[in-house]
Amino acid sequence: MRYIYSAIKTVLIAVVACQCYAAAADEVAEAPAQAAKSIGQFLTLTSPIDDSQVAHVGNVAIELQARAVRENRDAILILEIPPGTSRFGQVSDLARRLTSADVSKVRTVAWVPKTVDGYHAIIALACQDIVMDADASLGDIGRGKAVPNEERDLILSIVDRRNSRLSRGVVQAMMDPAVELLRVSVDGPDPGVRFLTPAELKSMQANNTPISETERMKDVGSPGLFNASDAVHSGFMVAELVKNRREVARTYDLSTESMREPAKSDRPLNVKVIAIHEAITPLTEEFILRQIRTSVADGANLLIFDIDSPGGYLFSSVNIANTIADLDPTKVTTVAWIPNRALSGAAIISLGTDRIIMTPDAHLGDAGVIQETEEGGAFERVPEKLWSDFLVTLQNLAERKNRPTALLQAMVDKNLQVFEATNAETGRVTFMSEYEINDSNEEWIKGPVVPESREEVLLTVNGNRAHELGLADAPCENIEELRLRLGIPEGNKLEPVARTWVDTLVFVLNSQVGGFGLITFGILCMYIELHMPSGFFGILAAVFFSLFFWSRYLGGTSGSLELVMFVLGLVLLAMEIFVIPGFGVFGVSGLLMMAGSLVMASHTFSGMSAGEQFNESMSSLGTLAGALATVLVVAISINRFLPSIPFLNKLILTPPGYAEIEDNAPMLNPAVFKNEIEDSPVQSGDIGITASTLRPSGKANFGDLFLDVVSDGGYIDPGMKIEVIRVAGRRIIVRPVDDAENA
Repeated sequence: MRYIYSAIKTVLIAVVACQCYAAAADEVAEAPAQAAKSIGQFLTLTSPIDDSQVAHVGNVAIELQARAVRENRDAILILEIPPGTSRFGQVSDLARRLTSADVSKVRTVAWVPKTVDGYHAIIALACQDIVMDADASLGDIGRGKAVPNEERDLILSIVDRRNSRLSRGVVQAMMDPAVELLRVSVDGPDPGVRFLTPAELKSMQANNTPISETERMKDVGSPGLFNASDAVHSGFMVAELVKNRREVARTYDLSTESMREPAKSDRPLNVKVIAIHEAITPLTEEFILRQIRTSVADGANLLIFDIDSPGGYLFSSVNIANTIADLDPTKVTTVAWIPNRALSGAAIISLGTDRIIMTPDAHLGDAGVIQETEEGGAFERVPEKLWSDFLVTLQNLAERKNRPTALLQAMVDKNLQVFEATNAETGRVTFMSEYEINDSNEEWIKGPVVPESREEVLLTVNGNRAHELGLADAPCENIEELRLRLGIPEGNKLEPVARTWVDTLVFVLNSQVGGFGLITFGILCMYIELHMPSGFFGILAAVFFSLFFWSRYLGGTSGSLELVMFVLGLVLLAMEIFVIPGFGVFGVSGLLMMAGSLVMASHTFSGMSAGEQFNESMSSLGTLAGALATVLVVAISINRFLPSIPFLNKLILTPPGYAEIEDNAPMLNPAVFKNEIEDSPVQSGDIGITASTLRPSGKANFGDLFLDVVSDGGYIDPGMKIEVIRVAGRRIIVRPVDDAENA
């Protein structure tokens, strides 16, 4: 029996232990939700309130709201309001931001450690709670004078229903020393204490509201400045009396971390707007990068990229995004403003900025990589192996700009599903792929799938959804709301950086028509210069080809290699024409190098498939062929008609006997036209012996004569028999004589 009793006792202990363990496990599972404190943030205002402070407070409040929604936690924003003087416009703007729907889930608290009067008191009235030091006072908005009617109506509209401890009577007493304030005890079905003006009291009495007691809180003529201790004793305005920040944090159960304020730049804003309203091409890339460099060099600390584009070249988009991301965020803040759409490559550029702000109906995403097919010019998705490296680029952008990596990659990978993920310890919510969740060692709890990332669909979101997913800030309806969000003064016009005449010229010259014209006129001027040496057409040819390579360099498709190849091709061609007679390897090599340099300078082939590279090369070769054909037609026309065109015929020398001779016109001495061949020491058919190697020029003996000669082709060794085949001026052209032929 003793053993049976011991066994039963052991089993009972084990059962109880299991139950205790299960209960403990349940408590641990529920602990994150219970332990999760409210999200809090302290902000200290400075006097005077300016546009940058309005924007800073608004942005912090919007971020708090976004976190509160994602993590399903309460958010509290505590503003420490100092005494001082500010303009009504900035104060009212800040008050409107605190009461807007964008921050409706954020509880705003005014912390007043010292007496605050004037317009600064409006900020406290716009908050949902007011906590004060016992010795501090609040009110007297007009500082001994009545607030103007237009300002009074706005203040009342701001504070209505914001603070249950405030009434219109208290606020009116703060705005006008002539207003008397009464503390009225009301009986009946809705008993309580009311703070009313005499007019409001008379209205209640007219409605037969039972009133048991009336006490005067403020006399006519005295400023409406109320002490915190008196307000608490009377039961209005102040929620709590506190001495310092720690007591404020303790009152709202906030962590010590909430007292650490986010950094804020005190530098004056220098804003530049760069518009991206066309397809992203290498030419667009170079223009944008040039504008970024110029804006930063001019001291800009806020760059706004006004993006409305369907996308474009992958490598150009990635280069722009990386350039933007590389800017020091402590010196330059970058913002992508998307009023309509930012798709494909334009979405990539947006993801490189510090902040993305969209209109509610704008679209962001669909960054799938496509390429043109070789058959009919249609577009298709490229294989995974061609964009896997691109996913790493998106991961780097996400980590640098604190955006969920999986969401960015889902814009490219149509098979990637993204899930809502909750941190098991802190309750923080983010969005991750299933692989990331499984790899977190149960740090993250998998939630529902993001609908926009369903299979066979590239993630694309509107402004509201992008904000919910943590990709963008809260949306703005228009450019003026964006201005207020960013704290940009009204005098600063948000106009894109205008293209200069240089930018316009580069765009025109980089077009297919512009390139065709430059090549055509360049070759034509070279041809004319060779046939009518004057130097003028040679200079024009140099100008046209310089403009071609200059525009391609600024357009991002040409570098020093293409220019060196072109110059080297010219040198080889000149050697073939002026130094080496005939047409051989030097001439062919020169022409090929010149043609290759023109093709290479017309396009950048990075990021293109083999088919796209072939198509681009054929397009450039077609342009070059068209230019050559045009030059050929023009050359034939020049040779045929130029001698008979008035004025232009003065540019050429007409051989004797070809030009019409006017009667009694002066004529040259016929001896001038004496044939130089008749004066030559040798004639065609004369035989000689080479005295040196002809390479192709050298020396030869013709009887007793020792003359300079030129071979008509290859080298001729010394001691070889040669024959004069042609005499051109003082140039004697020879060829080797075959002994069999002589025999």
